[in-house]
Amino acid sequence: MTTTLTTLFSEIASTIKGLDPQTISEERKQVLQPLVDFIQAKVDNKQEIRINFICTHNSRRSHLSQVWAQTMANYFNVKNVFCYSGGTEETALFPVVAKTLQNSGFQITTLSEGKNPVYSIKFSENEHPIIGFSKKLDSDFNPKSKFAAIMTCSQADGGCPFIAGAETRIPITFEDPKAFDNTPQQAEKYNERSLQIATELLYVFSLIK
Repeated sequence: MTTTLTTLFSEIASTIKGLDPQTISEERKQVLQPLVDFIQAKVDNKQEIRINFICTHNSRRSHLSQVWAQTMANYFNVKNVFCYSGGTEETALFPVVAKTLQNSGFQITTLSEGKNPVYSIKFSENEHPIIGFSKKLDSDFNPKSKFAAIMTCSQADGGCPFIAGAETRIPITFEDPKAFDNTPQQAEKYNERSLQIATELLYVFSLIK
């Protein structure tokens, strides 16, 4: 797919330019391949592409994955991609995740406060914002059928052997940056995980034809 850099905020485009998919190991590429296959099959059949990224609390890795996947779909001009996220339980989008995305160029607006704040996350002036908040994977906000369930953490992967309505269930797990909460390394580790996720999703969408 061809890229469409002009639609992204310039800082996000710069972040993407700095990513290097060659750092992804062959073993990891095999983990990512089922997602490539799912997206490509939908493109080939001119079908909508729905991807639900799932983690235990829908607070960190699943949101980073949702946001970067939607951004990469736009970057590579892959049409009709709709990305979601959910958890096995509802908590809140961890504020450091929003700050990490903001540091990469996303425009973050808090739409509502409370125990589970709702955020608008924009990657482009003219594209609809991603709505970020913690929700269960079967929330009414998420698709009920014809989607890929991407398990972004091993706990959710092991705890949810069956995802109702999913066409396919693909484990693509990431280490949890939560381990570094309230430490001097917190910002660094959240950024590291965000950029890893971005790099891998850049690789995935770069293969779509």
